[in-house]
Parts: sequence; structure tokens; C-alpha cells
Amino acid sequence: MTRTIAGLILPFLFAISGISPAFSADAPQPTTQEQTQTESMKEFIQANPDCKEFTDQCSVCTLTDGKAECSTPQIACIKQAYQCTAPAKK
Repeated sequence: MTRTIAGLILPFLFAISGISPAFSADAPQPTTQEQTQTESMKEFIQANPDCKEFTDQCSVCTLTDGKAECSTPQIACIKQAYQCTAPAKK
């Protein structure tokens, strides 16, 4: 009987231990595409310091206190190069 219980519990324990990395507390790492997008946004902001609003044809971003706040991307959009849609008034 103990052999039967061990035969049932052991595979269950192996199954649980195989799943455990999926539940780890490590933060998800950004993909290279996300990193490239973030870097290109920073580069655009630095290259266009007088731009207060810009778009990539998927979402609209507004600069507030030096930080970009962007809308949710539209469904089925194709990202393009950032374009300034509202230059700062001089």
C-alpha cells in the first residue's frame, strides 16, 4: 500500500517541481523589440526637444514633465517612425 501511495505522490511532486519556475517572483525581462522601441522613443525625444506630442501611427504620446504618456495602441496597427504632431509653442 505504501508503495502505491509513493507511486502516486512521486509523479505528482515531479510535476509540481517542473512547473515551479513559471511561478517564480522574477520580473519578466523586456523583449528585444520592447527595448528597441523604448530606445528609439528616447532617441526621438532627445532629437526633438520642442515636440510635445508625437505618434508612431499606433498610439499617440504626450510629453508631461519629460516623461512620455502614450495611449493604448490601436488594433492591427503597423508601427512606423515617430512623427511630431504638436510642436511646442514659442
